[in-house]
Amino acid sequence: MKTAFRLLSAVALVLSLAPAIGQAAAPMQHVAWSRNANIYEVNLRQYTQEGTIKAFAAHLPRLKKMGVDIVWIMPVQPIGQKERKGTLGSYYAVKDYNAVNPEFGSMADFKAMVAQAHALGMHVILDWVPNHTAWDHGWATEHKDWYKKNAKGELYPVTFVGDGGTEIWTDVIGLDYTQPALWKAMTESMATWVRETDIDGFRCDVAGQVPVPFWNQAVRELNKIKPLFMLAEADQVDMHDQAFDMTYAWDLAEVFKRIGKGTAGARELAAYVNQPPKVFPRQAYRMLFTNNHDFNSWAGTDRELYGPAYKALAVLSVTLPGMPLIYGGQEAGLDKRLEFFEKDPIDWKNYPLSDFYHTLLKLKKDNPALANGQYGAPMELLAAGNDKVFAFRRHVNGNTVRVAVNLSPEWQAYTVAGSAKAAKLGPWEWDIQAGK
Repeated sequence: MKTAFRLLSAVALVLSLAPAIGQAAAPMQHVAWSRNANIYEVNLRQYTQEGTIKAFAAHLPRLKKMGVDIVWIMPVQPIGQKERKGTLGSYYAVKDYNAVNPEFGSMADFKAMVAQAHALGMHVILDWVPNHTAWDHGWATEHKDWYKKNAKGELYPVTFVGDGGTEIWTDVIGLDYTQPALWKAMTESMATWVRETDIDGFRCDVAGQVPVPFWNQAVRELNKIKPLFMLAEADQVDMHDQAFDMTYAWDLAEVFKRIGKGTAGARELAAYVNQPPKVFPRQAYRMLFTNNHDFNSWAGTDRELYGPAYKALAVLSVTLPGMPLIYGGQEAGLDKRLEFFEKDPIDWKNYPLSDFYHTLLKLKKDNPALANGQYGAPMELLAAGNDKVFAFRRHVNGNTVRVAVNLSPEWQAYTVAGSAKAAKLGPWEWDIQAGK
C-alpha cells in the first residue's frame, strides 16, 4: 500500500517492536521451490477487460511459458463501502477477510485458479492486509476493542506522521495488536485461506506496522498446515529471523530511480553495493524490482521513471542478488499509470517485452549462481576501467555469471579482468557471460 513515510515508520518499529532476547534462531531454510524463483504481481481489476479471477486464469499458460514461478495476487476480498475511495475502492480496504469480492468472482473461481497454477508447476501467494480494515468490516462493530482509537475513544483513519508531513488513509481504520484476541482471529483468517484454497503463502501489506512477535507466532501456526512462502512489505532485518522469506529492497529501487533520472550511475550503484544502508543475512531474500502497483499508480510508469535505462535496470533486477519481481503489464511495455480506484484495463499490445523477460528468467533458472539467498552466489564487483560501466560476477559450484552494464546514454569502452581486450557497450547496453 502507498506510504509516504513507510521507511521512517519501519525504522521506528525496529526499535519499539524488537522481539524478546533469547537464543538466536537457526538460519531460515526456504521452501525448495522458491530457491531460484521469480515473482509476478497480478492487479486483477486491471489485468483483463473482465477484471475477474477466471479471466486472469486464462493467462496462466502464457505466464508459465514466459518463465513465471510465483504469482502474487493483490487482495481479492470484498472492499468496504463506507469512506470508499473512487467508484470501486481500494483492494486494501478489506471488508471481510474470509470472502471473495463479487467484482472478481467467487471462492470457487479462486480455488480453481490456484489448482490450475499448481498443475502448471507454479505457486500462488495472496496479498494480505493485516494492519487495517475498512470502516464497515464486521470487527469494527463486534470487536471495537481490536482497533486503535483517538483520545475520545473514537475510531479514526490510519494516519502516518513524518518529517514530510501527515498522510491519512481515509478509507481504513487501524488494528490494535496489543489485543491478544486479535492475534488469534487474524491468524485463523489467514489459516482458513491456506486450508481452503491451498495457496502457497502471503504477501503481507504494511507488514512493518505489525509487531514482529505477531508474525513469528502466526507463521509458526500457518506452517503447521503446509510450508509457506512469506513476503513482507517491509525492510526490517529482524523480519527474516523467523517469519519472512523476503522483504522489499526499497533502497536499491531508489538507486534505480536516480539512475533513471540521470542523477546516479555505475559509481553510485557500486557505492550502494559496497555500503548498503542495512546489512541483511545471506538467508534473506530481497525483492528486486523496477515497478509494482504502488510505483506504477503513484510514482510513474517505466517510461516515466527510467526512460531508455529501463531494460538495463531490469537486467540488474534479475542478475543482482535477490528475487526479481515483474509487475503484470511490464511485459506489455505498460506505459500508463493504472487507476487505483477505477476500472482501467492494461493494453497488452501483443506482449512486446515477453521474449525479453523470458530470456532473463531463463538465465536465472539455468544458472545456480543466480539463485536466491544462501542458495546462490554473493556478488563480486569487477573493475571495468570505466566508471560508467557497472560490472560484477557471481560464482558458485563451477557456475559463473559475469555481467557488465553501461549505465549511461553514451557508448562506453571497458575492460574487466580475464578479458583479452577492451569491449564496447552502446547506451544502456549490457553483456552477460554465463557458464562454467
